[in-house]
Amino acid sequence: MKIRSGQAVLAGILALVLASVTGCGAGRERMMFGTGGTAGTYYSYGGVLAQYMSRYAGAKVTAVSTGASKVNLQSIQDGDFQLGFTQSDVMAYAWEGSRSFEKDGPTHDFRVLGGLYAETVQLITMDDDLDSVEDLRGKRVSIGEAGSGVYFNAIDVLSAAGISLDEIKPQYQSFEDSKESLKDGKIDAAFIVAGAPTTAITELATTNGVTILPISSELRDKVMADCPYYAPLRIPAGTYPGQDTPIDTITVKATIVVSASLDEDLVYRLTAAVFDHAGEIARENAKGAELSLDNATQNMAAPFHAGAARYYAEHGVTVETDEDAFQ
Repeated sequence: MKIRSGQAVLAGILALVLASVTGCGAGRERMMFGTGGTAGTYYSYGGVLAQYMSRYAGAKVTAVSTGASKVNLQSIQDGDFQLGFTQSDVMAYAWEGSRSFEKDGPTHDFRVLGGLYAETVQLITMDDDLDSVEDLRGKRVSIGEAGSGVYFNAIDVLSAAGISLDEIKPQYQSFEDSKESLKDGKIDAAFIVAGAPTTAITELATTNGVTILPISSELRDKVMADCPYYAPLRIPAGTYPGQDTPIDTITVKATIVVSASLDEDLVYRLTAAVFDHAGEIARENAKGAELSLDNATQNMAAPFHAGAARYYAEHGVTVETDEDAFQ
């Protein structure tokens, strides 16, 4: 039977549609990647990593702005996200069902893909009379959103300094809100926990000037004695405009976690997409310079996904995948 011209056109359109469905885009896993607020490092860095994952892992990865660590872990648990950023300490809370996860209980629906970079505890102020953590008594201090990773970081630092929440005027604000409140004189200081340099702090330092208060060696040692997931860190001079000297502080680790239900081969490709292209990623975001097998695999409080473990094993590093080892 002959196909009339109109039918031929329709047949051609149908063929193109079928080709688009069954061609090179077919079968690509669509994945949501939870990052953080738009003023933080998670959001900008997550966008870069999503591009590399989409390009090299055979998946379509979309980075989205979120409330960060706890929200991302819960969204993976709920099946809304397939991967996300979290602070290493918040990951420990989630696995154990402690602190910010005490009410909701533990979640074991995620696995570690890899650690990425140091998340620096940064205590910032525009008040020239504040020189140390101990000076915060009686002051209006942003300690992060209630129950967030920043909130517990602030509690740990304040407690080590012998300061209770009753001795300050706590404000529960995001990075962006903290920045604006400092500019407007509504608060005296703010805790911001993110990779340095952090966009919100850089903007504030550029336009208004800002001071980062040190966490002294004695205070740092007290924090680490109580909370072993912290590590010491020195913010190099020149990290921010007007910062002429290095600043001692503490850090946790930015980590990517994935749904425990993801396919092993897919997670292997996602891991390779990041760590095989560390040099290229570093040229697009400064945090890429911290990508390494050591950062990726050390001091984790939850098991790795089998796909990530396979990648690391090929590079001579053995990681723990057994859930029972973390009970």
